[in-house]
Amino acid sequence: MVTGLLLAVVVGAIILSVRFGAVPYGTTDVLAALAGQGDETTRTIVRDLRLPRALLASFVGGGLALAGAAFQALLRNPLAEPYILGVSGGAAVGAVIAIAAGAASAGSWALPLMALAGALLAVVLVFRIAAAAAPTLDVRVLLLAGVVVAAFFNACIMLVLSVSEAAAVRSAVLWMMGSLAGAGWSTVLIAAAYTLPCGIVLVGLARALNLLAIGEETASYLGTDTNRIKRIVYAVASLVTAAGVAVAGVIGFVGLIVPHAVRMVAGSDHRVLLPASFAAGAAFLTLADLLARTVWAPTELPIGVITAFVGVPFFLALLGRGLSR
Repeated sequence: MVTGLLLAVVVGAIILSVRFGAVPYGTTDVLAALAGQGDETTRTIVRDLRLPRALLASFVGGGLALAGAAFQALLRNPLAEPYILGVSGGAAVGAVIAIAAGAASAGSWALPLMALAGALLAVVLVFRIAAAAAPTLDVRVLLLAGVVVAAFFNACIMLVLSVSEAAAVRSAVLWMMGSLAGAGWSTVLIAAAYTLPCGIVLVGLARALNLLAIGEETASYLGTDTNRIKRIVYAVASLVTAAGVAVAGVIGFVGLIVPHAVRMVAGSDHRVLLPASFAAGAAFLTLADLLARTVWAPTELPIGVITAFVGVPFFLALLGRGLSR
């Protein structure tokens, strides 16, 4: 029921995102453009610019929220989110290197490929460090390994930026703030190709995540291979995050605030929480992108600014609530 309502909200958010922008269109104009009718300019704006951008926002937002819900279940920590485990740092290193090398021109696949490669490298490093320190893959060691890897990659970013030209530094900083300005049907396909299969895998592990939330000893007693589940969940959630960062840059707080908001309404059963978080994240980021494009038009704000303005107060409220308990 909750997921169905949220999917309706996603459709509404996509319609609003397609209708409004620098040039607002009516619903009739949008439907005509989607049907291949109307003037050529309107068809280009609606079909080649706004629609793929709205769909990309939906896939990236849904993937980040889904990954956040999975990480919170895996680490049994309500403050966990995708970027705390070093994935975004690895992606940022790859993207910054591509930008500094001048390989991130319009239409080039170098930037998303380098970002994805960096994110996957971060996943491998965190896994290796955590496995070397604790063969049973202790979630506390996994968290610390992620923090250490993130700090290392942040130093790498500072090193690359310090020896780069001013134009490259500006481009890299803007990318790290997050943006969907480069959305196209190719990036939509990339996001969908990673997000949808990974989402199906995570939803399929919902029962195991419910058992892990109770405790690893209880989950093992009930027949769950906890080490295997932890490895799969971490790898799949990291891959979803990596794909989102590769096509849209670093967008924070979606994986933190959306699962919590959904949990307040739908409860903690991951069979409902995971698909509902995906739908809510898709709607949230689509609407955030719409605000980024329109609130200061014709200037477009980085979408990471919008999510941070919403996420920081929510994070502080959540932290204060935890301390009061």
